[in-house]
Amino acid sequence: MPKPTRRQALGAVIGVAATGALVGMAAASTETVAAEATSNDRTPGGTGAPGSFDEVFKGRRIQGTPTEAHAHAGHGGHGAYRVLIDGRELPVMQHGKSGWSSTINHYERFATPLEAARTAVISLKGAVIVPFDPTA
Repeated sequence: MPKPTRRQALGAVIGVAATGALVGMAAASTETVAAEATSNDRTPGGTGAPGSFDEVFKGRRIQGTPTEAHAHAGHGGHGAYRVLIDGRELPVMQHGKSGWSSTINHYERFATPLEAARTAVISLKGAVIVPFDPTA
């Protein structure tokens, strides 16, 4: 049996590393989805609107409160929410009935702003949120 070439060996090593990375990402996503929503995720009265929260998740303080909606066109006057991670704002946006997203995980949808914030904490891996300055 002939020995594998360097190119074949390198391809096998890269394939194993990529598989490991994908498994790690899937495990982090599963952990976020499996995390139970706390009892204060929704406002009382069964309106389905998310309520305020304040918790420590993986050593980071996450706070969230509903705010007044912006009056610009296209914003239906509901769903405005402010989320802070360690005192720095994490912009979140509601996508109708399909859920919430954040600037950190803008291609994923989450049932609540708290789930979006928890996933952002996992994705940040200890980094701080840098404020967005469109004029810079």
